[in-house]
Amino acid sequence: MATPVATDVSSPGTGAHCDQTSVSAGSDRATTAADLRARPLPRINIQAFCEDQNTANLIQQTSQDRRLSKTHVGVQMGGLKAAAHYYRNAPTPNLIMVESLHQRDGLLMDLDELASVCDSGTKVIVIGHVNDVLLYRQLLMRDVSEYLVMPLTVPQLMESLSNLYNDPNSEPLGTVFAFVGAKGGAGSSTVCHNIAWTISQDVQSDVVIADMDLPFGTAGLDFNQDPVQGIADALMSPDRVDEVLLDRLLSRCADHLSLFAAPGILDRSYDLTANACGTVVDALRKNVPYIAVDVPHLWTEWAQQVLIQADRVVITALPDLANLRNAKNLMERLNAARPNDLPPMLVLNQVGMPKRPEISIKDFASAVEIEPVATIEFDSQLFGTATNNGQMIEEVSVKAKPVERFRQLARILTDREEAKEESKSLLAPILGKLSLKQLRKK
Repeated sequence: MATPVATDVSSPGTGAHCDQTSVSAGSDRATTAADLRARPLPRINIQAFCEDQNTANLIQQTSQDRRLSKTHVGVQMGGLKAAAHYYRNAPTPNLIMVESLHQRDGLLMDLDELASVCDSGTKVIVIGHVNDVLLYRQLLMRDVSEYLVMPLTVPQLMESLSNLYNDPNSEPLGTVFAFVGAKGGAGSSTVCHNIAWTISQDVQSDVVIADMDLPFGTAGLDFNQDPVQGIADALMSPDRVDEVLLDRLLSRCADHLSLFAAPGILDRSYDLTANACGTVVDALRKNVPYIAVDVPHLWTEWAQQVLIQADRVVITALPDLANLRNAKNLMERLNAARPNDLPPMLVLNQVGMPKRPEISIKDFASAVEIEPVATIEFDSQLFGTATNNGQMIEEVSVKAKPVERFRQLARILTDREEAKEESKSLLAPILGKLSLKQLRKK
């Protein structure tokens, strides 16, 4: 068994005192941003042996979390005795989760039997129903990685699993926002670029826009940039992506804002893979506080995975029937694939276009079963000017109504009530170099 990780008996992963009363179930509470702090797990095998069906259901539900997408999770009934019997003739996996309904003596006896057949390096989590400090200490002496007391919630179990394979005291990984349109031309790219720019200005943290629409992406145009290299080079050689390559491929376009631009040319076809997209996004996540991924209106394997694996998803829609249908389908699919995450955010765009029949905001929200977080009024003069000039909306008109909408969305996504001090990133020196390079060119 592995080296023990000391945690509070009553609240997994908290590191508080062990003699507190156990946490209540709380399984019906809504998911919040605080519940999403668990990090993805590596490619490992996890086997669970439960005695209570509710515990088995909890582990099954947790196994569907996007952060366990690389793991293989198996759940069986029978508890500690079944685990010990099973592994007499089979190698133990990376992690074993075992449940016991027994009191201290019975649980320890069964655990000793499992230890006799447990391979070196295997981590063990014991799930019990006894909030016993002496039992907890005995388990740690037997190199149990963690002891959890039922009842538990999915976020609690997810965080405990994450802490076994990730250092909770290390620098936090960057947050990924995925933006997608319910229909082509809904304005998702405009929303993505303006929110990313606003985060960089108001929050004063480094942001990278990753334009995944390789043949038709507009991020370069919207920021008046024409970089020679960009995201296509990274996606075609994902295993080479590191800080040195990022230094070459990122284009600085504003204070704290850099661009992973799409080539926007049709000299070849772009057949992306989910693995390549995941590798590039993970590389950015390790170096930058915020990543805004501009996902084209496609439904390929890689596009689905980018949306499913993102920390937050923003769907932009126009108030018409086709957008309503597509937005509803996207909501249902993403909610089903991300059961432990906050639901996608809905932005209604180009509302109030003259002479165009529209579905009312109330009816649209009722149909998709979620209220829009922002409604952006139609203003062809304002948005047309910004697009043609390669500017953001706030650069064209500080007092324009959409400016405050983008600020509100930026604060919601970054979980901040007001702009705070700059967050330091590992990529800050690279972004600084990019700024110096552009100054020299001028």
